[in-house]
Amino acid sequence: MTTPWGEVELSRFPEDPRDRLRAWDASDAYLLHHLAAEKVPLTGEVVVLGDRWGALVTALAEHRPVQITDSFLGQEASRANLARAGVEPGAVPLLTTQDEPPERVDVLLVRVPKSLALLEDQLLRLAPAVHPGTVVIGTGMVKEIHTSTLRLFERILGPTRTSPARQKARLIFCTPGPATRRPASPWPYRYDLPDGVGAISGRPVVNHAGVFCADRLDIGTRFLLQHLPGPGPARVVDLGCGNGVVGTAVALADPAAEVLFVDESFQAVASAEATYKANGVPGHAEFRVGDGLAGVAPDSVDLVLNNPPFHSHQATTDATARRMFTGARRALRPGGELWVIGNRHLGYHVTLKRLFGNCALVASDPKFVLLKAVKKEERGGA
Repeated sequence: MTTPWGEVELSRFPEDPRDRLRAWDASDAYLLHHLAAEKVPLTGEVVVLGDRWGALVTALAEHRPVQITDSFLGQEASRANLARAGVEPGAVPLLTTQDEPPERVDVLLVRVPKSLALLEDQLLRLAPAVHPGTVVIGTGMVKEIHTSTLRLFERILGPTRTSPARQKARLIFCTPGPATRRPASPWPYRYDLPDGVGAISGRPVVNHAGVFCADRLDIGTRFLLQHLPGPGPARVVDLGCGNGVVGTAVALADPAAEVLFVDESFQAVASAEATYKANGVPGHAEFRVGDGLAGVAPDSVDLVLNNPPFHSHQATTDATARRMFTGARRALRPGGELWVIGNRHLGYHVTLKRLFGNCALVASDPKFVLLKAVKKEERGGA
C-alpha cells in the first residue's frame, strides 16, 4: 500500500498465495491521505478501532497507536505486518474488544465495522475516555456508511458530518461534545430460545455486540439444532461457535461430552462462555479464540459441528470454509465426523468430497443442507 509516508507491505492472516483479497482498501488509503494532507496532529494517545488487517497501525506505527479489534485473524495480521515493517514487538499495543480500553483518547480513528451493534458497543466503551479536544475520524466504503452509522456517532460522541466520496470510500468527522450523560449500553444482550430446538429449547442465550444474529436464533442454526447427532462422541468442537448455542446444546444433551468452543471473534467466544455458564451445564468445556482448529492436536477430536461464514467483511469467499474443513480433517480421529450446515447454493459437498473422499446428506430443506463427512483410516493406520 502506498501511504504519504512511503510503501507498506501488507498481508492478511493466514497468508494464502491463492487469496487475491488485499489487506487494505480505499477507505484505509483515504484516511491516511487525509491525516497527512490536513496535518492532523497525531499526539497523545492515538487509538485505532476496527483496523481490519493492521494497515492503519502499520502505516502510523511511529506514533505508537493502540489497536482495538474483535478479530484474532486481524490481530495476527497486524502483528505480522508490524514485524515486517521493522516495528519492535509491543511498541504498538494490540488490544481486543474484550480488553479494558485506554483511560484517555486524544485521537480516535475508526474503521467502520460491518456490525452496527459492535460499533455502538465500542463507542460506548471508549466514550468516557474521549474529551472535547479528541480528534475523531471514521472511515469506510460508501456502502458501509449509512445514516444510522452517522446517528450512532452523533448520539454517543457528538455532532457528525461526512466527507465527499473518493474511490467509493468516505470519511466521518465527529466533534465530541462535553462529557455528559452517555446512553446506557444494551450489551451483552440476553434472550430465551424458542421451543422445538432440542435440549436447549427455552434456555437463555447471551450475546455480546457484533455476534451474528445477536437478537434472535438464525434459521441455519435452528435447522442444525433440530438435527444434532445423539450422545456418544467424547470430544466435540463447536467450530465458529458464535454465541455457543450449538456446543451448549450438545453439552446439555450429553453432560459427559467435552466441548471445545472455537471462534476467531473475541466477542463470540465471550458470548459462548456466557451462554454456557448461564445454562449451568455440569460438563467440561474449553473456550478458545483462534484460527479455527490450528491449535488443536491431530487425531484428537470425535465430532466437529460447523456453520461456516461465507463472507470476509464485504467480500464473498469460501476461503474460510475451506480452511475450517481442512483443519477439521486434521483434528478428527479416524472415524470422526464433520457436520456442516450451509445454504444449498454454496456447494460445500464438492469441497468435502475432495477433502474427505465422502459426503452424506443428513437433512435438508428448501434453503439449507446439513452434510456429514467422515475421516477414513489412512493406509498404514496413520
